[in-house]
Amino acid sequence: MASIMRSSASAARGASARFLHPTVRPARCLRSLSTTSCRRQEDILDISAIPPTPISHMSETEMMMAESVSKFAQEAILPKVREMDEAEKMDPALVERLFEQGLMGIEIPEEYGGSGMNFTAGIVGIEELARVDPSVSVLVDVHNTLVNTAILKYGTAESKRKWLPRLATETVGSFCLSEPASGSDAFALKTKAEKIADGYKINGSKMWITNSVEADFFIVFANLDPSKGYKGITAFVVEKSAKGFSIAKKEKKLGIRASSTCVINFDDVEIPKDQLLGEEGQGYKYAIGLLNEGRIGIAAQMTGLALGAWENAAAYVWKDRKQFGQLVGEFQGMQHQLAQAYTEISAARALVYNASRKKEAGEDFVRDAAMAKLYASQVAGRVSGQAIEWMGGMGFVREGIAEKMFRDSKIGAIYEGTSNIQLQTIAKLLQKEYTR
Repeated sequence: MASIMRSSASAARGASARFLHPTVRPARCLRSLSTTSCRRQEDILDISAIPPTPISHMSETEMMMAESVSKFAQEAILPKVREMDEAEKMDPALVERLFEQGLMGIEIPEEYGGSGMNFTAGIVGIEELARVDPSVSVLVDVHNTLVNTAILKYGTAESKRKWLPRLATETVGSFCLSEPASGSDAFALKTKAEKIADGYKINGSKMWITNSVEADFFIVFANLDPSKGYKGITAFVVEKSAKGFSIAKKEKKLGIRASSTCVINFDDVEIPKDQLLGEEGQGYKYAIGLLNEGRIGIAAQMTGLALGAWENAAAYVWKDRKQFGQLVGEFQGMQHQLAQAYTEISAARALVYNASRKKEAGEDFVRDAAMAKLYASQVAGRVSGQAIEWMGGMGFVREGIAEKMFRDSKIGAIYEGTSNIQLQTIAKLLQKEYTR
């Protein structure tokens, strides 16, 4: 039974907003994440039914997610953060607890064993996890926003019945798109698929694949008809147990070291027909759509990271670190830096929430997602770097989370679309809007 608590279907409309701190405690009867009857549409109505509403407003379900995940992260993840980072390995027991908490099936309907919550609730959870450990956050993020969403959006009724209960309760998922020669140019991929009598055969390799050590379920993009270029790209479901599937190399990284990132090889990997995801030749469309949503998740990871780094450093300079007979945080120069950083975090979070709400409302959110990821990753880098300076020597040593947050922040400008790709996306959409 999942232990994260949230509200019943009668979510209180107009519940107080919780923006940067989990302080709101709605006096409601709470039930388990996996048994609630809350539905996404009701969460959307919580926002839209009482205009005007601050962008930071959360439904009661989302507030319960924020509070519960914050508590879980402090109690279950924080004690393991340094050990997992040094070992460069995710604790398997912690992964099991993520499933127990209902965090691996946030948007999966309850009929498949999931939590049946809305997209923004997932974004809230990702952000709260990143305040403590961005490595755990990205494991949950990729699993939910890319893998689960792919099956929910493009899977057949049969494949949903087959895969979603596993993804919600026990099986980590991974998203295999990038290759050695196709990073930002994702559609230059060389992995090939061919039809065989009973299904398909896949050959090639993938690189920079998140969750690959923990996962047993992989969404793999391969070109079924190279003569059609990117229009031949097709998506498949591959299990780790498939003959010819192998993990060739686990990368040693600067940051998010507990999150596994590997090279994967496919050597005549045969899969049955029913493991085709969606339609042949539509993989490029699926990848674009999924990554646009996933970028909101990465943006939330970065805002959570920035807030966690800020809170850690602020507590130190306001409570512990003294110079010249007074707390460092009482000097005006330090106060101004803290205020500026917090303002930037708040602005980044507003972009994240705006993109998430637009996605839920069915509006075009592509530019908003790109802006959120771009700015959130910039803020995360700046704030986590400043936090080390604010803490002095204690920020530089590998005891607390300060230096780790700085290292972890660098990936935000790289994966799921580099900052330059985000800028290009934003510019193209602006040009289209202002020249029509």
